[in-house]
Amino acid sequence: MAMEFPSDLKYLNSHEYVRIDGDIVTIGITAFAIDQLGDIVFLELPEVGASLTKGDTFGTIESVKAVEDLYAAASGEVLECNEDILDSPEKLAEDPYVAGWLLKIKLDGEIEGTMSAEAYAALVQGN
Repeated sequence: MAMEFPSDLKYLNSHEYVRIDGDIVTIGITAFAIDQLGDIVFLELPEVGASLTKGDTFGTIESVKAVEDLYAAASGEVLECNEDILDSPEKLAEDPYVAGWLLKIKLDGEIEGTMSAEAYAALVQGN
């Protein structure tokens, strides 16, 4: 199955993606990660107003197979959590890149260590 990784996003090797819009960063998890996890049953995300530090865990995602940590792609303050996804985590698989975002943060500093869609596709496809 060919997966798509939108080219306007940046990716982390921990399978999160970021959409950068000025100093607002939207964070989610990739279709590859969702596929690997299987049916997602529960999400835990930080409260609005929480301060994230790049590289630290900010929550967990639980599937029928495993519980995985979610890692902050950048440092900043949580502006918004996706309540729709918290209420219905199974919807993540339907549209991970638009409707399935997890957090929006106000960026504090730089985003480093991300890769392009092409580099991420090569990573997950083992090329």
